Amino acid sequence: MVDRKQQQEITGATPASNGMQGTGIKVSIQGYEGSFHQVAARQFFGKNVEVIPCATFRDLIKIATNKKESNGGVMAIENSIAGSILPNYNLLQKSTLRIIGEIYLPIKQQLLVNPGVQLEDIREVHSHYMAIQQCLEYLDKYNWKLVETEDTALSAKHVHQHRSKHIAAIASKLAADLFSLEVIAPNIHTMKNNYTRFLVLQPGEVAQPVTDADKASVSFITDHSRGSLARVLTRIADGGINLSKLQSFPIPGSDWKYSFHADMEFETIDQFNDVIKHMQPITEEVKVYGVYKKGKNVE
Repeated sequence: MVDRKQQQEITGATPASNGMQGTGIKVSIQGYEGSFHQVAARQFFGKNVEVIPCATFRDLIKIATNKKESNGGVMAIENSIAGSILPNYNLLQKSTLRIIGEIYLPIKQQLLVNPGVQLEDIREVHSHYMAIQQCLEYLDKYNWKLVETEDTALSAKHVHQHRSKHIAAIASKLAADLFSLEVIAPNIHTMKNNYTRFLVLQPGEVAQPVTDADKASVSFITDHSRGSLARVLTRIADGGINLSKLQSFPIPGSDWKYSFHADMEFETIDQFNDVIKHMQPITEEVKVYGVYKKGKNVE
C-alpha cells in the first residue's frame, strides 16, 4: 500500500493549501472574457472565478505557473471533432504544473446581435475561423459576408462596442450576457455532439492530492526495443486500469524515439500507484502530470 507521503512523491503534490477553495480564485485562460475557456472555468470553480485573459497558450502556462499572479489555469487540450491540441501537451510537459481536474464542455455556438437587430439587417458575420467552419451549414442559408477574427468573444465585444446594426458575431451564450447582446439564432453549430476537454492546472508545489481521484495523466518513455510499448500496455491492462487515451510524441534530438501520454481511469489510488510501480522497471522515465477526478459532460 502506498502511503500519503509516497503518493505525494508520485503525483508531485504537497500538503500545502491548493488555493482552490472559497472565493477570490484567479485563473489564467486563453482568449478573452466570454470565451469558452471562461465558460469552462466557471463550470469548475463557479461563476465568481476571476479569469486572466491570455493571447496565447504559452502565456496561459506562464501566468498559471506564477503563484503571485494566479491560482492556476484552465487550458483546452482536445476536441471531440478536431482531436488533440498537440502543442498544448508539449507546453504541459515542459511546465511544472499539475492537473487537478478536467471539464468536458459542449461547444454551443450562438449568433449574437445588438438589441433590436433583425436577421434581415445582418450583412456580415464575424468570428474565429473554427467557429465559422462549425456553423457553415446554417450560414450558407444567407448571403452574409463571413469575416474571420482572432477570437469568438472578442468578435462579440466589438459588435457591442460599435453598436452595429449590420454585423453579427458567433460566440458563446456567456459572451452575449457579458456584452449585452441578443441571441438571434441559438445553437447554429452543425455538429451537435461537439465537446472540448479542458484541463485545470495548478503549480506543482502547492497542489494537493484530490479526494476520490479516479483518473490520471501520465507520460512515459520506453527503451525503443521490440515489444517495449506492448509490455507497458500489458502492465496497465493487468492492473485493471482503463487506458482512455494514448498519444505518442517524437522526442526532439533523438533517433526516432517517442514519449507517450496516457490517460488512465481507475477505481482506487492504490490500484493506480501499483501500476506505476510496475511500469517503472520497464520504462526509461515515468512522469505523472496529475491525479484527479474524472470529468463529466456538462450541458
